[in-house]
Amino acid sequence: MRKFKISSFVKQFIMIVFAFTLSNCTVGIGTAHHNHAPAKKVPPGQAKKMTGQKSAKNYAPGHN
Repeated sequence: MRKFKISSFVKQFIMIVFAFTLSNCTVGIGTAHHNHAPAKKVPPGQAKKMTGQKSAKNYAPGHN
């Protein structure tokens, strides 16, 4: 039975290729949150105060 001998060059080449394939792996640590709450509407009185107007009628839905 014959034994197969691998040269040192082939061993080094295999090790370099193996190390290169492992170095390209990335591990993603998620810092972004995907459970954003929907934006809430500002009440008509608060919108009036922010703009400085005297009437909240323009900000109330359904009122003309």
